[in-house]
Amino acid sequence: MKHKLIALAAALVIGASASTALSTTSVSAAPTTSNQTEMYNFVRNTFKKHHVRGIVTVVKDGVPQTISYGYAWYGKRIGNGSKNITYPSASLQKVVTAAMVVQLINETKNTNQSFTQNTKISRWYPNLKNANNITVGNLMSHTSGITATQTEIDRGIVYSEANSINWVVKNINASKADSVGNYHYNNSNYILLAGIIRQVTGKSYEDNFESRIVKKLNLQRTYLYQGIPKGITDPISYYSNGGKNYQQSSYVKASLASQIPGAGNLFTTTDEYYKIQVGLSDGSILSKDDFYYLTHLKSKVTDYCGGMYLRNKETLKSAYGSFYGLHFGTWVQLTTDNQNGIVMFLNQTNDVENDEKDVGYEILQHIKPNTFVSR
Repeated sequence: MKHKLIALAAALVIGASASTALSTTSVSAAPTTSNQTEMYNFVRNTFKKHHVRGIVTVVKDGVPQTISYGYAWYGKRIGNGSKNITYPSASLQKVVTAAMVVQLINETKNTNQSFTQNTKISRWYPNLKNANNITVGNLMSHTSGITATQTEIDRGIVYSEANSINWVVKNINASKADSVGNYHYNNSNYILLAGIIRQVTGKSYEDNFESRIVKKLNLQRTYLYQGIPKGITDPISYYSNGGKNYQQSSYVKASLASQIPGAGNLFTTTDEYYKIQVGLSDGSILSKDDFYYLTHLKSKVTDYCGGMYLRNKETLKSAYGSFYGLHFGTWVQLTTDNQNGIVMFLNQTNDVENDEKDVGYEILQHIKPNTFVSR
Protein backbone atom coordinates (compact mmCIF):
# COMPACT_ATOMS: atom_id res chain seq x y z
CA MET A 1 0.00 0.00 0.00
CA LYS A 2 1.28 3.44 -0.83
CA HIS A 3 2.47 5.26 2.26
CA LYS A 4 0.21 8.21 1.43
CA LEU A 5 -2.56 6.09 2.96
CA ILE A 6 -0.63 5.51 6.18
CA ALA A 7 -0.09 7.97 9.00
CA LEU A 8 3.11 9.92 8.56
CA ALA A 9 3.82 9.32 12.22
CA ALA A 10 4.99 5.85 11.30
CA ALA A 11 7.93 7.46 9.55
CA LEU A 12 8.90 9.88 12.30
CA VAL A 13 11.80 7.90 13.66
CA ILE A 14 14.54 10.01 15.16
CA GLY A 15 18.15 9.41 14.22
CA ALA A 16 20.00 6.46 12.78
CA SER A 17 23.67 5.84 12.23
CA ALA A 18 25.24 5.68 8.80
CA SER A 19 26.45 2.20 9.59
CA THR A 20 22.88 1.03 10.16
CA ALA A 21 21.86 2.32 6.75
CA LEU A 22 24.74 0.52 5.08
CA SER A 23 23.01 -2.80 5.56
CA THR A 24 20.23 -1.69 3.20
CA THR A 25 22.41 -0.79 0.24
CA SER A 26 22.21 -2.86 -2.91
CA VAL A 27 23.35 -3.09 -6.51
CA SER A 28 21.31 -4.28 -9.45
CA ALA A 29 23.48 -4.36 -12.52
CA ALA A 30 25.37 -6.61 -14.88
CA PRO A 31 27.47 -9.41 -13.31
CA THR A 32 29.82 -7.93 -10.74
CA THR A 33 33.34 -7.12 -11.90
CA SER A 34 36.20 -5.52 -10.02
CA ASN A 35 35.40 -2.21 -11.71
CA GLN A 36 31.75 -2.40 -10.69
CA THR A 37 32.68 -3.28 -7.12
CA GLU A 38 35.05 -0.32 -7.02
CA MET A 39 32.32 1.99 -8.36
CA TYR A 40 29.81 0.60 -5.87
CA ASN A 41 32.13 1.36 -2.97
CA PHE A 42 33.01 4.79 -4.32
CA VAL A 43 29.36 5.82 -4.68
CA ARG A 44 28.44 4.59 -1.19
CA ASN A 45 31.36 6.42 0.35
CA THR A 46 30.49 9.58 -1.56
CA PHE A 47 26.87 9.46 -0.37
CA LYS A 48 28.04 8.82 3.19
CA LYS A 49 30.53 11.70 3.11
CA HIS A 50 27.85 14.14 1.97
CA HIS A 51 25.18 12.80 4.39
CA VAL A 52 22.74 12.02 1.58
CA ARG A 53 20.62 8.96 0.94
CA GLY A 54 19.22 7.74 -2.34
CA ILE A 55 19.88 5.79 -5.50
CA VAL A 56 21.92 6.41 -8.64
CA THR A 57 22.32 4.68 -11.97
CA VAL A 58 25.91 5.13 -13.07
CA VAL A 59 26.54 4.73 -16.80
CA LYS A 60 30.10 4.05 -17.91
CA ASP A 61 30.92 3.23 -21.51
CA GLY A 62 27.29 2.35 -22.18
CA VAL A 63 26.92 -0.04 -19.23
CA PRO A 64 24.44 1.03 -16.49
CA GLN A 65 24.99 0.06 -12.85
CA THR A 66 22.44 0.94 -10.19
CA ILE A 67 23.68 1.60 -6.66
CA SER A 68 21.54 2.52 -3.66
CA TYR A 69 22.36 3.73 -0.17
CA GLY A 70 20.28 4.05 2.99
CA TYR A 71 16.56 3.83 3.54
CA ALA A 72 13.74 4.93 1.29
CA TRP A 73 11.45 4.65 4.33
CA TYR A 74 13.30 4.46 7.59
CA GLY A 75 10.19 3.83 9.70
CA LYS A 76 9.48 0.60 7.86
CA ARG A 77 13.16 -0.23 7.18
CA ILE A 78 12.59 -0.25 3.43
CA GLY A 79 15.92 0.26 1.70
CA ASN A 80 16.58 2.46 -1.27
CA GLY A 81 16.74 0.19 -4.28
CA SER A 82 13.94 -2.05 -3.02
CA LYS A 83 11.85 -3.54 -5.83
CA ASN A 84 8.79 -2.07 -4.11
CA ILE A 85 9.95 1.57 -4.35
CA THR A 86 9.23 4.06 -7.13
CA TYR A 87 10.74 7.55 -6.87
CA PRO A 88 9.44 11.02 -7.68
CA SER A 89 11.26 12.38 -10.71
CA ALA A 90 10.10 15.98 -10.13
CA SER A 91 11.04 18.22 -13.08
CA LEU A 92 12.84 15.39 -14.86
CA GLN A 93 9.34 14.60 -16.13
CA LYS A 94 9.25 17.70 -18.30
CA VAL A 95 11.29 16.20 -21.14
CA VAL A 96 8.80 13.31 -21.27
CA THR A 97 5.91 15.73 -21.69
CA ALA A 98 7.81 17.65 -24.36
CA ALA A 99 8.64 14.42 -26.19
CA MET A 100 4.95 13.49 -26.35
CA VAL A 101 4.21 16.91 -27.85
CA VAL A 102 6.81 16.29 -30.55
CA GLN A 103 5.23 12.89 -31.24
CA LEU A 104 1.89 14.62 -31.77
CA ILE A 105 3.42 17.28 -34.03
CA ASN A 106 4.66 14.41 -36.22
CA GLU A 107 1.46 12.39 -36.05
CA THR A 108 -0.92 15.22 -36.88
CA LYS A 109 0.83 16.43 -40.02
CA ASN A 110 -1.58 16.81 -42.95
CA THR A 111 -4.61 16.49 -40.66
CA ASN A 112 -7.05 19.06 -39.30
CA GLN A 113 -5.29 18.68 -35.94
CA SER A 114 -1.93 19.71 -37.42
CA PHE A 115 0.23 22.02 -35.32
CA THR A 116 3.90 22.98 -34.90
CA GLN A 117 6.16 24.69 -32.39
CA ASN A 118 4.92 27.99 -33.85
CA THR A 119 1.21 27.36 -33.28
CA LYS A 120 -0.40 29.83 -30.87
CA ILE A 121 -1.86 28.16 -27.80
CA SER A 122 -5.06 30.21 -28.08
CA ARG A 123 -6.25 27.28 -30.22
CA TRP A 124 -6.58 25.25 -27.02
CA TYR A 125 -6.77 28.02 -24.41
CA PRO A 126 -8.97 30.78 -25.87
CA ASN A 127 -9.62 32.24 -22.42
CA LEU A 128 -5.99 32.31 -21.29
CA LYS A 129 -4.38 35.71 -20.95
CA ASN A 130 -1.98 36.48 -23.84
CA ALA A 131 -2.55 33.04 -25.39
CA ASN A 132 -2.75 34.56 -28.88
CA ASN A 133 0.92 35.59 -28.51
CA ILE A 134 2.29 32.42 -26.86
CA THR A 135 3.38 29.49 -29.01
CA VAL A 136 3.76 25.80 -28.21
CA GLY A 137 7.50 26.36 -28.45
CA ASN A 138 7.31 29.15 -25.88
CA LEU A 139 5.80 26.72 -23.39
CA MET A 140 8.45 24.10 -24.13
CA SER A 141 11.30 26.58 -23.68
CA HIS A 142 9.82 28.53 -20.72
CA THR A 143 9.68 31.71 -22.80
CA SER A 144 5.93 32.27 -22.54
CA GLY A 145 6.32 35.17 -20.15
CA ILE A 146 4.22 33.27 -17.61
CA THR A 147 5.46 33.96 -14.08
CA ALA A 148 2.52 32.61 -12.05
CA THR A 149 3.56 30.82 -8.87
CA GLN A 150 2.03 28.42 -6.29
CA THR A 151 1.89 25.29 -8.42
CA GLU A 152 3.90 23.48 -5.70
CA ILE A 153 2.10 24.98 -2.71
CA ASP A 154 -0.06 22.06 -1.58
CA ARG A 155 -3.67 23.23 -1.72
CA GLY A 156 -4.98 20.13 0.02
CA ILE A 157 -7.26 19.09 -2.84
CA VAL A 158 -6.80 16.00 -5.00
CA TYR A 159 -7.50 17.35 -8.49
CA SER A 160 -8.44 15.55 -11.66
CA GLU A 161 -6.15 16.31 -14.59
CA ALA A 162 -8.74 18.60 -16.12
CA ASN A 163 -9.36 20.50 -12.90
CA SER A 164 -5.66 20.97 -12.18
CA ILE A 165 -5.18 22.46 -15.66
CA ASN A 166 -8.22 24.70 -15.23
CA TRP A 167 -6.79 25.96 -11.92
CA VAL A 168 -3.49 26.82 -13.64
CA VAL A 169 -5.31 28.81 -16.34
CA LYS A 170 -7.18 30.80 -13.68
CA ASN A 171 -3.98 31.33 -11.71
CA ILE A 172 -2.13 32.63 -14.78
CA ASN A 173 -4.99 35.00 -15.59
CA ALA A 174 -4.84 36.39 -12.04
CA SER A 175 -1.04 36.82 -12.08
CA LYS A 176 1.33 39.34 -13.61
CA ALA A 177 3.13 38.27 -16.79
CA ASP A 178 6.36 39.25 -18.49
CA SER A 179 6.82 39.77 -22.22
CA VAL A 180 6.69 36.69 -24.43
CA GLY A 181 10.23 35.64 -25.27
CA ASN A 182 11.67 36.19 -21.81
CA TYR A 183 12.79 33.08 -19.97
CA HIS A 184 11.06 32.17 -16.70
CA TYR A 185 11.25 28.55 -15.56
CA ASN A 186 7.68 27.75 -14.57
CA ASN A 187 5.69 24.54 -14.00
CA SER A 188 2.62 26.21 -15.50
CA ASN A 189 4.13 25.95 -18.99
CA TYR A 190 4.31 22.17 -18.83
CA ILE A 191 0.95 21.76 -17.14
CA LEU A 192 -0.51 23.66 -20.10
CA LEU A 193 1.35 21.29 -22.45
CA ALA A 194 -0.29 18.36 -20.63
CA GLY A 195 -3.61 20.02 -21.43
CA ILE A 196 -2.70 20.35 -25.10
CA ILE A 197 -1.86 16.63 -25.21
CA ARG A 198 -5.32 15.93 -23.73
CA GLN A 199 -7.11 18.14 -26.24
CA VAL A 200 -5.26 16.95 -29.34
CA THR A 201 -5.71 13.26 -28.55
CA GLY A 202 -9.05 13.31 -26.74
CA LYS A 203 -7.42 11.13 -24.08
CA SER A 204 -5.95 11.87 -20.67
CA TYR A 205 -2.30 12.72 -20.21
CA GLU A 206 -2.10 9.50 -18.18
CA ASP A 207 -3.44 7.39 -21.06
CA ASN A 208 -0.98 9.01 -23.45
CA PHE A 209 1.87 8.46 -21.02
CA GLU A 210 1.02 4.77 -20.70
CA SER A 211 0.79 4.12 -24.43
CA ARG A 212 3.55 6.45 -25.63
CA ILE A 213 6.19 5.91 -22.94
CA VAL A 214 5.55 3.01 -20.57
CA LYS A 215 4.42 0.43 -23.12
CA LYS A 216 6.89 1.57 -25.78
CA LEU A 217 9.80 0.91 -23.41
CA ASN A 218 8.20 -1.95 -21.44
CA LEU A 219 8.76 -0.10 -18.17
CA GLN A 220 7.81 -2.04 -15.04
CA ARG A 221 8.11 0.52 -12.22
CA THR A 222 7.21 3.80 -13.89
CA TYR A 223 3.88 5.45 -13.13
CA LEU A 224 2.04 8.69 -12.73
CA TYR A 225 1.34 9.16 -9.04
CA GLN A 226 -2.33 8.21 -9.21
CA GLY A 227 -1.39 5.01 -11.02
CA ILE A 228 1.08 3.64 -8.45
CA PRO A 229 -0.29 0.14 -7.77
CA LYS A 230 -0.94 -1.53 -4.46
CA GLY A 231 2.26 -3.10 -3.17
CA ILE A 232 4.48 -0.35 -4.58
CA THR A 233 5.33 2.67 -2.44
CA ASP A 234 6.89 6.05 -3.04
CA PRO A 235 9.68 7.04 -0.60
CA ILE A 236 9.84 9.32 2.40
CA SER A 237 12.17 12.30 2.13
CA TYR A 238 14.43 13.37 4.99
CA TYR A 239 16.46 16.43 5.89
CA SER A 240 20.21 16.11 6.30
CA ASN A 241 21.75 18.44 8.86
CA GLY A 242 25.22 16.96 8.46
CA GLY A 243 24.81 14.93 11.63
CA LYS A 244 21.81 12.78 12.40
CA ASN A 245 20.05 11.04 9.55
CA TYR A 246 16.37 10.52 8.74
CA GLN A 247 15.15 13.80 10.26
CA GLN A 248 12.11 15.95 9.38
CA SER A 249 10.39 13.29 7.30
CA SER A 250 8.00 14.25 4.55
CA TYR A 251 6.62 12.88 1.29
CA VAL A 252 4.76 13.80 -1.89
CA LYS A 253 1.08 13.88 -1.03
CA ALA A 254 -1.65 12.93 -3.49
CA SER A 255 -2.93 16.50 -3.42
CA LEU A 256 0.45 17.96 -4.40
CA ALA A 257 1.08 15.40 -7.15
CA SER A 258 -2.35 16.07 -8.62
CA GLN A 259 -1.53 19.77 -9.01
CA ILE A 260 1.37 19.27 -11.41
CA PRO A 261 0.41 16.85 -14.22
CA GLY A 262 3.08 16.78 -16.89
CA ALA A 263 5.47 18.76 -14.71
CA GLY A 264 6.19 16.63 -11.65
CA ASN A 265 3.81 13.71 -11.07
CA LEU A 266 5.99 11.03 -12.72
CA PHE A 267 7.40 8.32 -10.44
CA THR A 268 10.05 5.91 -11.65
CA THR A 269 13.42 4.35 -10.86
CA THR A 270 16.85 5.58 -11.92
CA ASP A 271 17.42 2.63 -14.24
CA GLU A 272 14.04 3.05 -15.95
CA TYR A 273 14.54 6.79 -16.27
CA TYR A 274 17.83 6.04 -18.00
CA LYS A 275 15.87 3.86 -20.43
CA ILE A 276 13.61 6.85 -21.09
CA GLN A 277 16.64 9.00 -21.85
CA VAL A 278 17.94 6.41 -24.31
CA GLY A 279 14.47 6.18 -25.86
CA LEU A 280 14.44 9.91 -26.56
CA SER A 281 16.81 9.43 -29.49
CA ASP A 282 16.95 5.73 -30.43
CA GLY A 283 13.55 5.65 -32.14
CA SER A 284 11.59 4.13 -29.26
CA ILE A 285 10.09 7.48 -28.26
CA LEU A 286 11.80 9.92 -30.60
CA SER A 287 14.38 9.71 -33.35
CA LYS A 288 17.68 11.58 -33.22
CA ASP A 289 16.21 14.21 -35.53
CA ASP A 290 13.17 14.54 -33.26
CA PHE A 291 15.39 15.00 -30.20
CA TYR A 292 17.32 17.69 -32.06
CA TYR A 293 14.02 19.41 -32.88
CA LEU A 294 12.97 19.13 -29.22
CA THR A 295 16.14 20.78 -27.94
CA HIS A 296 16.53 23.43 -30.68
CA LEU A 297 13.16 25.15 -30.81
CA LYS A 298 13.08 28.61 -32.39
CA SER A 299 11.92 30.06 -29.08
CA LYS A 300 15.02 28.82 -27.24
CA VAL A 301 16.98 31.61 -25.52
CA THR A 302 19.03 29.69 -22.92
CA ASP A 303 20.67 26.26 -22.69
CA TYR A 304 17.22 24.92 -21.71
CA CYS A 305 14.76 23.59 -24.26
CA GLY A 306 12.19 20.80 -24.24
CA GLY A 307 12.90 19.70 -20.68
CA MET A 308 16.70 19.44 -20.93
CA TYR A 309 19.76 21.67 -20.70
CA LEU A 310 22.44 21.12 -23.34
CA ARG A 311 25.98 21.93 -22.21
CA ASN A 312 29.60 21.71 -23.36
CA LYS A 313 28.92 22.38 -27.03
CA GLU A 314 25.89 20.09 -26.78
CA THR A 315 27.91 17.03 -25.79
CA LEU A 316 26.02 16.87 -22.47
CA LYS A 317 22.37 16.91 -21.47
CA SER A 318 21.08 17.50 -17.96
CA ALA A 319 18.07 18.37 -15.82
CA TYR A 320 17.46 18.92 -12.10
CA GLY A 321 14.30 18.58 -10.05
CA SER A 322 12.97 19.11 -6.53
CA PHE A 323 9.75 19.90 -4.67
CA TYR A 324 9.12 23.02 -2.63
CA GLY A 325 9.23 22.18 1.09
CA LEU A 326 10.33 18.57 0.61
CA HIS A 327 13.83 17.06 0.70
CA PHE A 328 14.00 15.23 -2.62
CA GLY A 329 16.60 16.07 -5.24
CA THR A 330 16.78 14.54 -8.72
CA TRP A 331 19.56 15.12 -11.24
CA VAL A 332 20.41 13.60 -14.59
CA GLN A 333 23.58 14.40 -16.49
CA LEU A 334 24.51 12.23 -19.45
CA THR A 335 26.59 12.53 -22.55
CA THR A 336 24.17 13.10 -25.40
CA ASP A 337 25.03 9.66 -26.81
CA ASN A 338 23.86 8.17 -23.45
CA GLN A 339 27.15 6.32 -23.02
CA ASN A 340 28.32 7.98 -19.78
CA GLY A 341 26.74 9.82 -16.89
CA ILE A 342 24.31 9.47 -14.00
CA VAL A 343 20.65 9.47 -13.09
CA MET A 344 20.50 10.30 -9.37
CA PHE A 345 17.45 10.39 -7.08
CA LEU A 346 18.12 11.56 -3.51
CA ASN A 347 15.60 11.23 -0.67
CA GLN A 348 17.79 12.76 2.06
CA THR A 349 19.32 16.16 1.30
CA ASN A 350 19.97 19.54 2.91
CA ASP A 351 17.67 21.14 0.32
CA VAL A 352 20.55 22.95 -1.40
CA GLU A 353 20.65 22.24 -5.13
CA ASN A 354 24.35 22.92 -5.57
CA ASP A 355 25.27 20.66 -2.64
CA GLU A 356 23.27 17.86 -4.23
CA LYS A 357 24.99 18.42 -7.55
CA ASP A 358 28.36 18.31 -5.78
CA VAL A 359 27.56 14.71 -4.85
CA GLY A 360 26.70 13.83 -8.41
CA TYR A 361 29.68 15.65 -9.84
CA GLU A 362 32.11 13.66 -7.71
CA ILE A 363 30.60 10.50 -9.19
CA LEU A 364 30.69 11.95 -12.71
CA GLN A 365 34.37 12.81 -12.34
CA HIS A 366 34.99 9.24 -11.23
CA ILE A 367 33.20 7.88 -14.29
CA LYS A 368 35.08 9.95 -16.85
CA PRO A 369 37.22 12.87 -15.63
CA ASN A 370 37.04 16.26 -17.35
CA THR A 371 33.93 15.31 -19.31
CA PHE A 372 31.03 16.70 -17.26
CA VAL A 373 29.97 20.01 -15.76
CA SER A 374 29.49 20.68 -12.04
CA ARG A 375 26.27 22.66 -12.40
